[in-house]
Amino acid sequence: MSSFPSAKAKQVLQALQRIGWSVKRQSGSHKILERVGWADYVFAFHDGEEIGPIMLKRIAKHTGLVPEDL
Repeated sequence: MSSFPSAKAKQVLQALQRIGWSVKRQSGSHKILERVGWADYVFAFHDGEEIGPIMLKRIAKHTGLVPEDL
């Protein structure tokens, strides 16, 4: 598995939406994402915030995101 580069939260959210995640509901910066066959995931980042490689790996573990999706 390739390592993740740093990415803006907006870019990560768009990548998640491309692989099938959708926003179920939102409260402030907390977006609850849903995808058939997966548990809901809380995405709690502001759009301009930089997400580092370690946090991206954590997100990937729960969402199925791979570096190529970014």
